[in-house]
Amino acid sequence: MLQNSFSNKYIEAGCDEAGRGCLAGPVFGAAVILDGKFMNTKLNDSKKLSAKDRNELRILIESQAVAWAVASVSPKEIDEINILNASFLSMHWALSKLTVKPGLLLIDGNRFNAYEDIPHHCIIKGDGKYMSIAAASILAKTHRDEYMANLHLQHPNYGWHTNKGYPTMKHKLAIQTNGLTPHHRKTFNYHLQMKIEF
Repeated sequence: MLQNSFSNKYIEAGCDEAGRGCLAGPVFGAAVILDGKFMNTKLNDSKKLSAKDRNELRILIESQAVAWAVASVSPKEIDEINILNASFLSMHWALSKLTVKPGLLLIDGNRFNAYEDIPHHCIIKGDGKYMSIAAASILAKTHRDEYMANLHLQHPNYGWHTNKGYPTMKHKLAIQTNGLTPHHRKTFNYHLQMKIEF
């Protein structure tokens, strides 16, 4: 069972991102504030859940959270400021959209750029430890997956409905055959230089 809170002294917002290691598409950030009594045994790191469970939990989180928000940073912006800063920015934008201001931020990972005057704690593998971070990881992942599935309809050659923009063999072969789209991150070209073995 994941922990409900880091400290009972503050309104806490869990933050996470999705799509950091992709060749294409935006990076999505999410911020979630849960009630102090919120409990759900299924809630976990989004990567450890099935797509069905993630989508069911998304509905639950969005209906029961005190506040939640999702934001994205485009491939063009990723190329301009680098993926690490873009990941932080996506979470900052999500935080700016919250209807309730938190007093403490719980960040998945080991690095973060401070947001306004709100203290934060970076927690390695936090999405498997705290409910609010797990909830944020689920929202970031499901919103991004939905975005990439819709983008696939415009560019069906790259398999984004299944690989979601990650550097799978099929995706890299599709880039070699069809070239890059405006949705690809140009500064990630080094992934494409890797030797493809059959």
